[in-house]
Amino acid sequence: MERRSVRLGVPGHDADLEVVRHGHWGRPVLLFPSEAGAAADAEHNGMLDAVRPLVDAGRMSLFCVDSLDGWSWSDTSLPTEERARRAGAYTAWLSEAVLPWVQGETGGSAEVVAAGPSLGAYHAVHLALTRADVVPVAIGLSGNYDPSTWNAWGGTGDATYFANPQAYVANAHGEHLDWLRSRVSLLLVVGQGPFEVSPTRSLPATHAFAEVLARQGLRHELDVWGHDSAHDWPWWQRQLAHHLPRFL
Repeated sequence: MERRSVRLGVPGHDADLEVVRHGHWGRPVLLFPSEAGAAADAEHNGMLDAVRPLVDAGRMSLFCVDSLDGWSWSDTSLPTEERARRAGAYTAWLSEAVLPWVQGETGGSAEVVAAGPSLGAYHAVHLALTRADVVPVAIGLSGNYDPSTWNAWGGTGDATYFANPQAYVANAHGEHLDWLRSRVSLLLVVGQGPFEVSPTRSLPATHAFAEVLARQGLRHELDVWGHDSAHDWPWWQRQLAHHLPRFL
């Protein structure tokens, strides 16, 4: 299995972030780590092994990215608006640096699937909603799509609003909403087991976001696993391996 990596700079941040590619061929899949994680987490936590048959068969190339959560959403010493502003720099990095590199690596013709667990689910879904021209499919595992519930404090403005899928999807209308309806397909997966309700709120948040998607007529699926399905890597491995093949 081929492994390549590149480090790309984030404007306004003093360190480069890593993107790691596994595989030679197939549809590009951009995989985010869980909260404050790194590109190597997929390999270290069994996610790569879970989808390795798809990589080895040439059905997909897996692109794993570093997060920037420790500088943005996870730094609760900062008010929500500043965290959202920093998260916006990360989304811009994905759009302006990572996606062009992925497209260059894969010939530029294949549309990207984004996926991730926990806070990575938020990043995958948010990227699809903001760059559906390149990333029309997202798979969110145990996500929470409403940053206003993430230890929020302080005044909020445009940065927070445009980083909050629960809010901006609910208010989408007109030609933009019609375009999203024609382009986006979201799969929301969540369990009912340990840590899916507290403290992550993934279970109620996923249900709430699915209701917004349904009201707005956006293509989506909601897959709720059982009471044994926990907010943890062993379950995310199974969920991704179960669902991913049909998107390739």
